Amino acid sequence: MSCLKETVFEMPPPEEPYYCSQQIHIPPELPDILKQFTKAAIRTQPKDVLAWSAAYFRALANGEVPPVKERLEMATATQKTDTGLTPGLLRILNRQLGPKKKISLALIEEKWKDLALPKEQFDDLVRIGNFTGDVVWLQFIALACSHLSKDIIGAMKTVCEILTHDPEGGAARIPFPLFQDLYKYLAKVDGDISPEQINAVIEHLEYHVKKQNGYVQPRNFMSPHCPTLLGESPK
Repeated sequence: MSCLKETVFEMPPPEEPYYCSQQIHIPPELPDILKQFTKAAIRTQPKDVLAWSAAYFRALANGEVPPVKERLEMATATQKTDTGLTPGLLRILNRQLGPKKKISLALIEEKWKDLALPKEQFDDLVRIGNFTGDVVWLQFIALACSHLSKDIIGAMKTVCEILTHDPEGGAARIPFPLFQDLYKYLAKVDGDISPEQINAVIEHLEYHVKKQNGYVQPRNFMSPHCPTLLGESPK
């Protein structure tokens, strides 16, 4: 009678050691960090999630304003083309860069890329504005607002909504000198708005500004009583 030998199978050693829950240390701040990150991603809806995530955590690590929208937003129906640029994304850029009067073009481009906005549109703004080196930030914002609007009236309305300190949905007031500077800048870029037309707008608005503590709001220059911000149509 033959003897049967018992075959013993040995389990291969685990590639990684096993841990029990008591051995794993979870940093106490991690759950809240991940929660805030998830909410920010949902609110911002970045096109390139990985690139945006890198920019988000880099900003937090450096104590900077992260590229996060204040609320969920869809592209506006008045945009000239579907570029992905929205007032909400411009608000992000302004919160990140706005405290400075002049900013290097390279830094603006870096923040633009963090939001996965089209490089072609950035190059277009740089070309139209003839931007080089250090850029006057508010001029860049104003020109970007014009890309969201069909005309200079809509552009100045968007300017007010982005630069105001009023709560969202409020009057969207900005200081009158700021309005004048940016309106004159966009009018110069436009090229078809005469100095006489600009002066007529400013003189009309001064009446409202005096009653509004030096501020102007969109309803003032969008009123049918206000001379048009556009160039006069040829007769």
